[in-house]
Amino acid sequence: MEKKIIIIGAGGVGNVVVKKCAMNPVYFSEIVLASRTLKKCDAIAAECKKIGLPTEIRTAQVDADQVPELVALFTKEKPYLVINVALPYQDLTIMDACLEAGVHYMDTANYEPKDVAKFEYSWQWAYQERFKKAGLMALLGCGFDPGVTGVYTAYANKHYFDEMHYLDIIDCNAGDHGKAFATNFNPEINIREITQKGKYWENGEWIEIPPMSIHKPIDYPNIGPKESYLLYHEELESLTKNFPSIKRARFWMTFGQAYLTHLEVLQNVGMTSIAPIKFNGMDIVPLEFLKAVLPEPGTLGENYSGQTSIGCQIKGLKDGKDATYYVWNNCHHADCYQEVQAQGVSYTTGVPAMIGAALMIEGNWMASGVFNVEELDPDPFMELLNLHGLPWNELHNIELPHEY
Repeated sequence: MEKKIIIIGAGGVGNVVVKKCAMNPVYFSEIVLASRTLKKCDAIAAECKKIGLPTEIRTAQVDADQVPELVALFTKEKPYLVINVALPYQDLTIMDACLEAGVHYMDTANYEPKDVAKFEYSWQWAYQERFKKAGLMALLGCGFDPGVTGVYTAYANKHYFDEMHYLDIIDCNAGDHGKAFATNFNPEINIREITQKGKYWENGEWIEIPPMSIHKPIDYPNIGPKESYLLYHEELESLTKNFPSIKRARFWMTFGQAYLTHLEVLQNVGMTSIAPIKFNGMDIVPLEFLKAVLPEPGTLGENYSGQTSIGCQIKGLKDGKDATYYVWNNCHHADCYQEVQAQGVSYTTGVPAMIGAALMIEGNWMASGVFNVEELDPDPFMELLNLHGLPWNELHNIELPHEY
């Protein structure tokens, strides 16, 4: 059953994926960790060896923007699967290389072009026929959100609803990393995500709103009420497509006031812009420069206190009667650091990537074509979440907030 895999990306999430895969040799016989910066890969491999993880880990240098380099690596190593935890800009080049080398593909975030903050699955869904014809699988968005949130929704649909009508994905990070301003995953992607217009699905159409203009307190388990902001998030696109009974779908995320104040100042002085400017005769992108001076997300784990809480609140019909369902996970940053030397946001993304890869390898989640996680059987994934560090909780027929 066990197979060789290649993991591309040696940031905070890559660190978690490597370590969780290396803890499970029943699925992963050999791991090759590759990124543009070889020393990052070597550092993670050395840590794995130091803590005695059983699966062999080798490293390689590759530029994920270059299809020929990727194809050469895949052809040499002949992996069963490539797990892409590099930048979303690189999804298509890695998918192209997987097709050319005959390798299955998986990622945790959808493609976006580098020159515009546009989150859309259309580019990757367009690969459907090519992967199907090649007899290969591409699994999209197998992190937490997107990822687990899609599995939660599919699980609810399978077991508890005849029709789902209202979906709210709620994401709270109530942790404290002690930094004045830092992002919990790639700063460039994070800031692009939250400074674009908000968007939600209602009655068959997308409603756009100014960034961060709709917000309300939401009560999170074991945390309490936290101000939560309506954002657009990519899983809304696939979930409303795959579950057409949904009348409204929204995504909410918490932000502390200090974070928002810093972000507002940075926006006002132009530091979040993705348009190149001239500086000392060179073109630089302000947001890329800002990323370079902010703390690396992978370094935030030590001394990170508090917890995350991410879940789905769903209303709909079962046997002709109104039904509600809330399913969620709470994850403690300190526990994540103790296990894999990472903070909780990296952990909640990296563990589902390992689980999705395991299900592909054992055949539970294996088919030809391009798939979002909610199109596959949620039951084995839900079972593995409980076994590998992200246990879930559920409540039925409780009162859930309905309006803004």
